[in-house]
Amino acid sequence: MPRSLWPWTAVLVLLAAMAAFPSLFTGADPDAADLEAVLRPPGAEHWLGTDQNGRDLYARIVYGARPSLLIGTGAVLLALVAGVAVGVAAAQLGRIADQVLSRSLDVILSVPGLLLVFLVVAVLGPGSGSAAVGLAVVSVPGFARVARAEVIRLRAAQYVEAAHGFGWSRAQVVARHVLPNAAGPFLALATVSLGAMIVASSSLSFVGLGPRPPTAEWGAMLADSREFLALAWWPGVFPGIAVTVAVLAVTLVGQHLNRRVERRLP
Repeated sequence: MPRSLWPWTAVLVLLAAMAAFPSLFTGADPDAADLEAVLRPPGAEHWLGTDQNGRDLYARIVYGARPSLLIGTGAVLLALVAGVAVGVAAAQLGRIADQVLSRSLDVILSVPGLLLVFLVVAVLGPGSGSAAVGLAVVSVPGFARVARAEVIRLRAAQYVEAAHGFGWSRAQVVARHVLPNAAGPFLALATVSLGAMIVASSSLSFVGLGPRPPTAEWGAMLADSREFLALAWWPGVFPGIAVTVAVLAVTLVGQHLNRRVERRLP
């Protein structure tokens, strides 16, 4: 990894630590309101200031890392599992199954992604889980196409043909040889997709379809700050910086992984 990416890798590690152990980074209660400290600017007592309810913005940004990253990560993992399953099935189950599954993916792609997410969340109800499921549904076609292409590419490899010659079933060959050797492209796509999922999850929270109040979440914090931007800039600026830094870190590291994977492919 080039040295220029070390700071961004450190940012990823820091964000993961904040999401996993927020109490290590702040002792303040992110939901504790103080009506005597409403919209206080950044200072010694409140490093990033307070919001319209007098809640500490630094604490809310720290605790907001968990739902913001969890929704994006959950969506990517769900899309990865479902997409790989669909892609492998399309490549292995014959021509008819391939055509049916491919046309089904085309139908999903024909629907505007944001509209499809809204439909899923409307059916399941607002919340972190439904947001992750909705984002995963939109992302499945991308993972499925990569999985299908990798299975088709690798099944012509000599070691795969040798495994078939030893009497291994198609499921055994896929599980033991194809998927492990296709892990690189899957990892690269998942990492690059995570940045988009973080932005999308924050967007859902911004319009009220993410975690329920008073849960701290970066997109919801941005939405809450709209009415007070003329009076105080900090409730909107600092959550926006958190989203931007997280997406930049994930995207830059993901692009590096993607380039390394592409160089290794024949």
